[in-house]
Amino acid sequence: MYRQIEESQTLLINTQSKDLELQKKKIIKFGFGQSPFMPPKLVLEALKSSVNHKEYTSVQGDLNLRDNISKFHEAHNGLKVLPENILLAPGSKILLFNILMSFKKADVFIATPAWVSYAPQAKLAGHNIIKLKTSFEERWRISPKTIRDTAKYKKSNVSIMIINYPGNPDGLTYSEEELKELAKVAKELNILVISDEIYGLLDHNLNHKSFANYYPEKTITTTGLSKWCGAGGWRFGAAFLYENIEPEFKQALIGIGSETYSCAPTPVQMAAKVAYKEYDKTLEYLRLQTTILKEIGDYCAEKLNRSKIRVHAPQGGFYLFPDFSFHQEKLNNNGINTSNKLCSQLLKDTGVVLLPASAFGFEQDYLAARLAYVDFQQPTDALFDIEVDCPNVTQGIDKICNWILNL
Repeated sequence: MYRQIEESQTLLINTQSKDLELQKKKIIKFGFGQSPFMPPKLVLEALKSSVNHKEYTSVQGDLNLRDNISKFHEAHNGLKVLPENILLAPGSKILLFNILMSFKKADVFIATPAWVSYAPQAKLAGHNIIKLKTSFEERWRISPKTIRDTAKYKKSNVSIMIINYPGNPDGLTYSEEELKELAKVAKELNILVISDEIYGLLDHNLNHKSFANYYPEKTITTTGLSKWCGAGGWRFGAAFLYENIEPEFKQALIGIGSETYSCAPTPVQMAAKVAYKEYDKTLEYLRLQTTILKEIGDYCAEKLNRSKIRVHAPQGGFYLFPDFSFHQEKLNNNGINTSNKLCSQLLKDTGVVLLPASAFGFEQDYLAARLAYVDFQQPTDALFDIEVDCPNVTQGIDKICNWILNL
């Protein structure tokens, strides 16, 4: 009778962590990807002063805000999008879903690993999911060959591919050459690409390149305030449509928005005007975050690799995707033969929360997990010291390493 859709694994793990904390247990929260950084003071003040804005905006969102966003992203990485082709919503998550819901039937290409909500959303929309398998050796990157090889499993005339970089759960990005090659095959196969670039502004080198610059014909870029601005709970997302988008498609997106969320919260839109006002002034705020996140990510990756837990050093965002397969025999001998059991036993023994690889599209027996290294408070001192400012992160990594070595 009812649709079989489980609760989002990321939100579920956050709830479980809070439940354990209520039991007075020491929990190190590497499971939920929530930015520890506060929004800039001017943005916070803008939200406070906007509480009187109780009116609806258009479904697409405030026009002046869309103009700010257009200019901001052109300054950020040369991405050109007209304000009339920007859609605003309560988070980019609902925009992703609305894009998928705009089609009656489609084949949706999704990488493994991929963010936990892509496949459930495609399933809810009634589409055919085609997994694009990747590997540790390939740095979890989609390859043109994989796309071509899996295209034989298509069942409809519409093809959609979702890419995400810097990636969740792996923290890795694509090189310019890789983006060009993916753009080439997407154009060849007439694929609509949804490029989820929610972590783009947290590229550790501040050198993010939008996929739409290489495939402007059919790329929709999604972004928002949740990651780079530390405002996940404000629920603000944006979608950048391609210039010559089919009128029927654009109308479907606006129509679905009008029948679901109506508009993004107006006070948040007013605050977003300030967040997106001047990219040059935002750079200092971004440099602070990315410098700290890169140092923490590199520290974690180095210590995990030293314990034979394979992981690639992150290039953006705040995730690692550690692979425990070197220790598979020892883990199996202890009854740990799935990623769920791996995370469950680790939580029970150490209080460290990770999210299992199975949540990201892998088979149960692949022993890997996602680690979100954000269990720290925003440093107040300009001199960042990982041992002083991130005790939970350093303790958590030590706990993981000691646990696997002493199992």
